[in-house]
Amino acid sequence: MSEAQPVSAAGPTSSDFNAGTTSTSTETVQVTPDLAESEDHIHTRDFGFLPIPERVRYDPKHPIHFGLVINIMLGFTSTFIVANLYYCQPLLIELAKSFDVTYDQVSIIPTLLQTGYAVGLLTISILGDLVRRRPLIMLLVFISGSLTIGLAVTNDLVAFEVISFLVGVSSVTPQILMPLAADLAPPERRASALSIVLAGLLLGVLLARVLAGVVAQFVTWRVIYYLAIGLQFLVLAVVYWLLPDYPAKNKGATYFGILASMAKFVVTEPLLLQAALINLPSSATFTNFWVTLTFLLGADPYNYSTLVIGLFGLVGMFGVAMAPLVGRVIDGLVPWFATFIAILFLLVFQAIQVGAGGVNIAAVVIVCFGLDVFRQMAQVSLTSAVFSIDANARARLNAVMLLSLFIGQVMGTSVGTKVFVQYGWRPAAALSLAWTGFMLFLLLLRGPHVPRHTWFGYAGGYEVRKKVLAERQRQQEEEAVTALDIERNCTDKEAECLHEKTTPECTSCNEMREGEAPVVQERSVQKVESVSEKDPLRLV
Repeated sequence: MSEAQPVSAAGPTSSDFNAGTTSTSTETVQVTPDLAESEDHIHTRDFGFLPIPERVRYDPKHPIHFGLVINIMLGFTSTFIVANLYYCQPLLIELAKSFDVTYDQVSIIPTLLQTGYAVGLLTISILGDLVRRRPLIMLLVFISGSLTIGLAVTNDLVAFEVISFLVGVSSVTPQILMPLAADLAPPERRASALSIVLAGLLLGVLLARVLAGVVAQFVTWRVIYYLAIGLQFLVLAVVYWLLPDYPAKNKGATYFGILASMAKFVVTEPLLLQAALINLPSSATFTNFWVTLTFLLGADPYNYSTLVIGLFGLVGMFGVAMAPLVGRVIDGLVPWFATFIAILFLLVFQAIQVGAGGVNIAAVVIVCFGLDVFRQMAQVSLTSAVFSIDANARARLNAVMLLSLFIGQVMGTSVGTKVFVQYGWRPAAALSLAWTGFMLFLLLLRGPHVPRHTWFGYAGGYEVRKKVLAERQRQQEEEAVTALDIERNCTDKEAECLHEKTTPECTSCNEMREGEAPVVQERSVQKVESVSEKDPLRLV
């Protein structure tokens, strides 16, 4: 698919201090970094005809610096692609009038968009573990932008619904960017990089609702889709000029093998299952709050207009703007403790909503801000921990996390709305408080430093700082290597003693050197592996 030119350079080596201990034994297919191709080639064209700007070509001799510009570009792309899923929500009444149908008939459109998005997560996002992601992302942005043209011009409801589904399928670009950001960023900045991409995604959710609500007040609903077309093709141009190329990560893997390995990860990786289960109620509480907020603010004692309710999304945007600070905090902590801190603060803000959400608007504003900040902190810390399981399977690991998030959204929307309508705002808020308590329960089932394949319990102490753990692990590995050298020296001396007691023609020394030394080496290698197996920094 791409034209390449030869270079003489070694493939890149991971700078992640977890890379040396990452295991792929849980996978159905053998997946090793496909860097042999990158050793011999630099891709110069995408799709075989589109030149890649020199400054973003992948060159193992001169790797691209992952700086703030690239990180912001990834967040910008996430914002205006994920917005495709949410433009329609404030427009449903206008759509019903335009297509001359009932509100019930157009209410299926958001469901079709989300269903298409789920299909894309399962079938397209995992391609990030198989192919070069730069052309994949460009292709998806082009497809979603082109399909949006159909949404803007069609006069047929069925056509609008079909196109909406396809737009949802092709709008999974942010979920390919998340693992790519983890690959491009240095380990010490990985959480910061992920937090900015996630902030862009959350900003897109909020911005789409605000833009669509405001625009629909003054002009036809079609204008918002014309705007979406322009924004997506602007994203395409930005991606073309700024998105770094990166080689395909796995060699010899097949699409269906990759797909099947997702299920095996869930049942063989305790950390992934724990993170996915925590992610589910976390997503449910977030969705429950924002969906029922419309009902809360539109009724007594507030009685706000739709426009004012839509502007509450701006409060959430202030929380999203805290992403760099949140990422910096997480970068310095073991992810388990970052998640623990986030859940504790979420419990506080949920308690405020239970006590005063329907009494004082100041409480609602405070909760809007707090939930966005600390829910983001929890998700980034969980994702950062999960990505350390296997660097070659991050697209699949991310897909599992997002499926749990999607299920949580459905649960939060359906259950939360039903509780609010039948029992009121306080029971609905209490439901979110209970879900947050369940998150804490799930986290406490498995400690921060337990071995990788331990399902329950605590081990390895309670060190909070990543830097201290990294230094401790380095010292343990040095001690293991030193032990290997000492045992080799002892073996050599034993061989010399035997040699003095035998005739010059005797081969005893050679036999012992050939037989005993590998045993000692194997013993010392096992020590190094036992140190690596603990790998506390990969744990939540």
